[in-house]
Amino acid sequence: MRPRLQTLSGLSMRSRLLAGILLPVGLLVAVNTASLYQQAQRAANTAYDRTLLASAKAIGELLEVGGTPDRPQLLATVPYSALEAFEADNRSRMFFKVTGFQGEMVSGFDDLPAWRGRIPDKGIYAALVDFYDDTHRGQAVRVAVLLQPVAGQIGQGMATIQVAETLELRRTLARQVLVDTLWRQAALLAVIAAVVWAVVQQATRPVRQLSDAIESRAADDLSPIEAPQAPRELAPLIAATNHALQRQARLLAHQQRFVRDASHQLRTPLAVLKVQVQSAQRGDLPPQQALAEIAHTVDGATRLANQMLALAKVEQLRQQGDAPVLDWADTVREVALDLAPLIADAGLDFALDTRPAPVSGHAWALRELVRNLLHNALKHSPAGGTLDVRLAVADGQAVLTVADSGPGISDALRPRLMQPFVGGDGPGSTGLGLAICREIVQQLGGTLALDNRPAPAGGCAGLDAVVHLPLATAGDNPAG
Repeated sequence: MRPRLQTLSGLSMRSRLLAGILLPVGLLVAVNTASLYQQAQRAANTAYDRTLLASAKAIGELLEVGGTPDRPQLLATVPYSALEAFEADNRSRMFFKVTGFQGEMVSGFDDLPAWRGRIPDKGIYAALVDFYDDTHRGQAVRVAVLLQPVAGQIGQGMATIQVAETLELRRTLARQVLVDTLWRQAALLAVIAAVVWAVVQQATRPVRQLSDAIESRAADDLSPIEAPQAPRELAPLIAATNHALQRQARLLAHQQRFVRDASHQLRTPLAVLKVQVQSAQRGDLPPQQALAEIAHTVDGATRLANQMLALAKVEQLRQQGDAPVLDWADTVREVALDLAPLIADAGLDFALDTRPAPVSGHAWALRELVRNLLHNALKHSPAGGTLDVRLAVADGQAVLTVADSGPGISDALRPRLMQPFVGGDGPGSTGLGLAICREIVQQLGGTLALDNRPAPAGGCAGLDAVVHLPLATAGDNPAG
């Protein structure tokens, strides 16, 4: 059974449709053909049996009663020529036998086998008749037996009349009926097959056209498929295909941008590192100073590579689909605890206030978002300043606010602030932190706003980074 299923699974949709329609129709036609043939056979046998019965009745009309009142005898003068009128053609022969009141042979063919059956309780005919198959002189025959009452002035009794016919004509008719039935049903099946094939061809044409359109595309053509003439049944397939093409286009663009940025941004630290190594080899600087500069350059290149990989990982998470439900408050407290030594070294007045906030997101993305926002705040907050982190719930959203006491954002930098490699104005800065935050927030379906906080006496008191993420609903995936 398994090989047959594997064979069917390898067929095209058109072949499956044709097989799924024509096989049941062919089976139905075959069953109908057999049924029609059997009905025709029964009708033919009934007609021929009526002919045998008519022959028997004709013989019964020629019977008389003779003898004496004490011993009445059946008299029959039935020449064989009397049966010629009932012969359909010269391919069949008829035989008869008349048996008297006491079972004695009266007339006909003595070698015709005697009747050993009984009259059916409910027969097709009103007469006392029985039909059966037998053999006579090495030939198969159909026999009709008639119990004929015979009465006269001398007496009365019950005569037994047997009329037999060979089967040549019946078999010829059966073959003719079979041939007529087969070719008619074959013609019907051929018409059905032609109609089904034409309909399937027409129905699958849009699929073939769509396949040809996709096959003929260039390898880098990821534009949406336009198929306004496609039937409604193909609309979900086309929509899903366009969605997949959009994802592939977005992923390809991200990869191309990553390769471009990586080759461009890593070229400078690698060139600096090469110069520093050459300088150290020449002895231009004391060994410890040379090693310190090399270590600083390596740290900067490592930081840059890690953030570029983090930016790429955001897109990877975007492709993974549904994210688990996590309490964002746990993530905020975890990151704040990790950065506590840096906060303490900066001498900042730190405040942390969180409320439970279930959101749909990967743990790495939520942690990276909070970490980059806090790092950005630490980098721009002066020593002895303030750093407030608040997580609240409002209007069906989780709201994270990171408020520092730094100089804020200049009007010239604001339009380009969240673009990659923009805003890296401090030592060791890569300009990727806020770009990573923006990508993560977009991937989580939220918003990120950076606004200067006005001071009571005028000017800027610091920067407020506010993140809005939608709260998880009951149908979202729980964290496993």
